[in-house]
Amino acid sequence: MQTVPPNAENQYIEFKREETSAQTLAEEIVAFANGEGGEIWFGLDDQGQARGLSRDYEEDVMNICRTAVIPPLCPTYQVVQLQTSEGVWVNVARISISKGADRPYYTSKNRYFIRVGSTKRVASREELTRLFQSAGLFHYDTVEVGGAQLKHLNQSGIADYFSRYHVDFLQEDEAERHRLIIASDIASEQLIPTVGGLLVFGITPERHLPQSGISFAVFSGTEINSNLRDKKIFLGGLPMQIDNAMSAIKANIPIASDIQEAKRVDQPNYPDKVFRELLVNACVHRNYSIVGSQIRVFMFDDRIEFISPGRLPNTVTVSKLTTGTSFSRNPLLVRLMEHLGYMDKLGRGLPMVYRESKKMNKSLEFVDEGDEFRVILGL
Repeated sequence: MQTVPPNAENQYIEFKREETSAQTLAEEIVAFANGEGGEIWFGLDDQGQARGLSRDYEEDVMNICRTAVIPPLCPTYQVVQLQTSEGVWVNVARISISKGADRPYYTSKNRYFIRVGSTKRVASREELTRLFQSAGLFHYDTVEVGGAQLKHLNQSGIADYFSRYHVDFLQEDEAERHRLIIASDIASEQLIPTVGGLLVFGITPERHLPQSGISFAVFSGTEINSNLRDKKIFLGGLPMQIDNAMSAIKANIPIASDIQEAKRVDQPNYPDKVFRELLVNACVHRNYSIVGSQIRVFMFDDRIEFISPGRLPNTVTVSKLTTGTSFSRNPLLVRLMEHLGYMDKLGRGLPMVYRESKKMNKSLEFVDEGDEFRVILGL
């Protein structure tokens, strides 16, 4: 927390005069709660100069947060003494809003606000979708894919999936095949492939979902501006993407060695399951409503980074990931990939990666920032 206000407003700081309306204050509080939290310095002008408050507004602020913010929240209210430009000491208030645990928040006017830089704005449709996704109230992987048809699905892949349940999919009549793919959420009731169905079983899902795919790059050095040694983009269904990316990692992973009694002895490296888990985690838990970027895997001399579009959901923090916290932004993808043998949904994958990195005395870092989640594994 700030003990004195900064010189200017930013993503986490807002200045408000005493004349600010209750509705405007509610909107600012909602915007911070829907983001990473922040502070409203009440009794300052837009330039951050102290103007003071004529009375204590704590009860008013708490009432606003109970009645004009939905769901209600409880900020921290603190009276701070600051000096005006004329040298007069006045009381102002610092209202601290935490990142909301019950997002998305909205005002009593049914408006959702988000914080963008030093300003608030009404959330766009895409931004609202992400807010509901992060709260687990909406799952993008079950949405129909516009323009996609059943012919865009790999029927052999679907048959292999159902064979695990001792169902001969290709021998069933058309009505029963339709019933099966609808019941499995591979397609909607209107027989339109879902995002999850197309990502897993699509022949060329990138035609309808350009955000699909894994971008892989190998650098000669430790910085992003180092010489690029190899670059590939893996497309197709998620199983194909993961298998091909896995092969590329194994082909490029450096093998440490030393000389013992005049013989070259390779040092132990990570087991394949570590890289496989991080690839699966990136593909299954990314936010597919973000269409501007693909999953990226960057390999440097000293580390490999798995970068997945989308932040962690509401209830998940970086500190919980190594203890087995399980979360599903895309429950359909989790179910389909679990049944195909690529993962389990018990939250054991990242703790396994953590244990393996510690066993090899290598670093492991989880970074939740901006609109992406990054796993950095030391090599």
